[in-house]
Amino acid sequence: MSTVATRIGKFVWHEQVSGDPKRAQGFYTQLFGWGTEIFKAEEMDYTMISSGGQTHGGFGKAMEGAPPPHWLGHVGVENLDETIEKAKSAGGQLAAGPFDMEDIGRMAILKDPQGAFISAYQSLNEGSEPAGVFVWDELGTTDVDGAQRFYEAVFGWTTKDTGEEFGGYRIFSRGEEQVAGLMANPKPEIPAMWTPYVGVDDTDATCKKATELGAQAIVEPMDIPNIGRFAVLKDPQGAVFGIIKGETAS
Repeated sequence: MSTVATRIGKFVWHEQVSGDPKRAQGFYTQLFGWGTEIFKAEEMDYTMISSGGQTHGGFGKAMEGAPPPHWLGHVGVENLDETIEKAKSAGGQLAAGPFDMEDIGRMAILKDPQGAFISAYQSLNEGSEPAGVFVWDELGTTDVDGAQRFYEAVFGWTTKDTGEEFGGYRIFSRGEEQVAGLMANPKPEIPAMWTPYVGVDDTDATCKKATELGAQAIVEPMDIPNIGRFAVLKDPQGAVFGIIKGETAS
């Protein structure tokens, strides 16, 4: 099976989108020790996140009309045009694009029926799926059942409810592989949004360092039984992300 085929339906790239990518770069490289690489595009230089010999994401300049600073996850798809039509048929919208990226692929930003943004990305090249930095993606939404129906229709995901012990948290999978989480927002006024999680060695120390660098802790470090210790933060520009130290398998 080709590498491209194995990336279909999974998160393959994560991008912090804001009005000041340089400021975002400064915060995250200090916090996580990430390196950067410059991709020279026709109209601009795009700064990519580099770690462990791979690129994992980047820092993008917000387009006019874009939502406030946020992290945008890109899901690999086989056919972008078909994915856009599936999203529209399932009650979503085409928020931006599609965009052609020379020698790289095509992408479009979709808005799900509850208002969360996600990118669909059709790659032209084979390449390994980046690992070790962004370890999980989670959708907090105002309508769990509606969101489940949308993402199953658009990306071919299946969904499993983890039960009352975990507060009805649901897991999206592609084949046998878990892709992302789905949960109801604790308050209805919280907008639907995707949050990426970065793997760390020490959740408490990373959370403390983040706040010293100007971030705000939305969820203070806490344990999830049999999963690990996590926290949710808002970076100095307002983009939300999570950190987690997973439990070591015994």
